[in-house]
Amino acid sequence: MEPLIDGILLVLTPLPFFFVLLGTVLGITVGAIPGLTGAMVIALTLPLTFFMDSINAIVLLIGMYVGAISGGLITATLLRMPGTPAAVMTTFDGYPMARSGRPGRALGLGITASFIGGMVSWVALVTLSKPIALWATKFGPFEFFALIMMAMVLIASVSQGSIVKGLLSGLLGMLASMPGVDPSAGAPRLTFEWYRLNSGLQLLPVLIGVFAVSQMLNDVLEINRKAERVEMSRKGILMSLHDWKVQAVNMIRSSVIGTWIGILPGVGASIGSVVAYSTAKNMSRTPKKFGTGSEEGIVASEAANNATVGGALIPLIAMGIPGSVIDAILIGALLIHSIQPGPLLFVNNADVVYAMMGAALIANIIMFLFMTGSVGYLSRLMYLPRAFLIPVIMVFAVIGSFAINNTIFDVWVMLAFGALGFAMERAKVPLGPFVIGFVLAPLAEQKLRSGLMMTAGDFSPVFTRPLPLIFLLIALALLVWPLYGEWRRRRGTAEKPRVLSETDTTVE
Repeated sequence: MEPLIDGILLVLTPLPFFFVLLGTVLGITVGAIPGLTGAMVIALTLPLTFFMDSINAIVLLIGMYVGAISGGLITATLLRMPGTPAAVMTTFDGYPMARSGRPGRALGLGITASFIGGMVSWVALVTLSKPIALWATKFGPFEFFALIMMAMVLIASVSQGSIVKGLLSGLLGMLASMPGVDPSAGAPRLTFEWYRLNSGLQLLPVLIGVFAVSQMLNDVLEINRKAERVEMSRKGILMSLHDWKVQAVNMIRSSVIGTWIGILPGVGASIGSVVAYSTAKNMSRTPKKFGTGSEEGIVASEAANNATVGGALIPLIAMGIPGSVIDAILIGALLIHSIQPGPLLFVNNADVVYAMMGAALIANIIMFLFMTGSVGYLSRLMYLPRAFLIPVIMVFAVIGSFAINNTIFDVWVMLAFGALGFAMERAKVPLGPFVIGFVLAPLAEQKLRSGLMMTAGDFSPVFTRPLPLIFLLIALALLVWPLYGEWRRRRGTAEKPRVLSETDTTVE
């Protein structure tokens, strides 16, 4: 408990507190602007942290993470355009409630639920991270390799769209991480005799391209899109004691669901919000109100999507595996500052771990106070024209990519992956598995090669040791079950008897 208190007190010192405050406010601001996402702003900010102290850099990004997930509810409620993907479910009830003349009530429920979800997940983060990290220290290289493979399959199986597209996205990400010098042989591979690829593709240009540039290309196509607006009112923004009593069970249940969904590698806030919303609807006494302005629906969605933040940080801190796409970017930030995420993080960089926990707590408190006090002003951000935003974002993207190595090559890499990300989104191929595959593939390769060197090239421990075998069986089940369900669905559709209409004729 003492290291945690020290971490919180460290974050409350002037400079780290300033960066948490700045990150949270920027995250909320970006989340409140349609078309901008938390992953985009964190990827664009990452180059600016190169010369910062590691703790200041990490707490800044943690603040952005918390703020961006929360800020999306403003546009979801007032414009029916989720500011972030995590706020999609909030549009179902937030916008109808705002249209009925209660925008302050809808926003107040969402802000309070976001705060409670964040606090419940923070308790889980503090409680579970160290025990899981201690357990993970017993893993050998084959255990880590199997765990990463399981995480990759899990990411693909819960991605939007078909599992085949999720797997394809993950494999493309793994392939993109392979050019460079072979870590074992020391010889270039997949460089096509192009010396600029000898050091591989840098993480930042890839992230900025996939998230920022691809999003800007999408925004250009929808530059004239306009949504129906709702006038803002602060009436009802604070919950009464009766509201707390009525919503307490739903709020806690949704927060717990969001936390556990967040722990699953790569699943993210969107899935947590969907699961919690569906659970709340199934357990509600008035399920027919969902989709028409239900208070339970707003609370369930916002409590869950914010709870996934703390949940997703648990596997990142304990095992070095990202719990969401933004966590994959945070891993990149740790690596940039020479901090190796994983089970030994508590041993080698305990100050960073507890600073991250302190930042998550302080950011949630700042988020609640800032959004409650300034939601009227934040709502005006929705009307910023995209034609002015896109050029500014593009300038930051180019500068951030160029600043890594001061070479124009990284800018071309950013643009190329921006075009790839845009094409993938148009083809309904999810971007999450691609990015996490790009981040995790080098670690998986490193662990596999270490294991093979220990066993003189014998691959059998993956199948003979209990933990790797369990992880691989889980991965196989995650892979087969959705495919089996899809096969049964298609078979059932094919076996349905054809109903003849009156116009059908029979030729004998």
